[in-house]
Amino acid sequence: MRESKREAALEAAKQVVQREGVTALSYESVAAEAGLTKGGLLYHFPSREDLLLALHEHVAGQWEQCMRDEADITEVDNTNDDAALSSTAKTAAYVRASQNPDRAELLLTLEAISDAAARAVWNGVYDRWAAPVPPSADDDQAMARFIARLAADGLWLYESISERPMSQEIRERLVAEIIALGDAQRPTSGGPYTP
Repeated sequence: MRESKREAALEAAKQVVQREGVTALSYESVAAEAGLTKGGLLYHFPSREDLLLALHEHVAGQWEQCMRDEADITEVDNTNDDAALSSTAKTAAYVRASQNPDRAELLLTLEAISDAAARAVWNGVYDRWAAPVPPSADDDQAMARFIARLAADGLWLYESISERPMSQEIRERLVAEIIALGDAQRPTSGGPYTP
């Protein structure tokens, strides 16, 4: 199975999870979805666990690529990598790329809670892009970025589970407000938020 078929298999696996959930993921379901043979899948994914971990890597990688795109980082341009971005730029990219999730992404992130290898895949992306817990309650900028992360995560969850989608105009305003929150200058005394 060439690399393009491997990618096709992972996209098919994502579609199975999207439609039927993680428990429906099997060689048979992925092979049928991708139009491949079970033997072809076994060549690259010797076990269901290998297939599932590769799927976590695939979906988490797609999300990280969205953040790289939002931050205008290209694979060719090594001078502008994610490590060189400011915390504020990473927060903005995280907020913008964390919207409009699909069901497969939600289900896989929930499934990763009970799988250390899968959790490590997702945590790697979070470690590179998401604002960490502030080292101190007195670090106002770190606190603002972390609050923005929590707000973006809340919007992501809302969009994942809500049956009432919001308009593009509302979403754009919320994203802009969350990004502004993460970039807000807050008083050093820990006083109230000031945009």
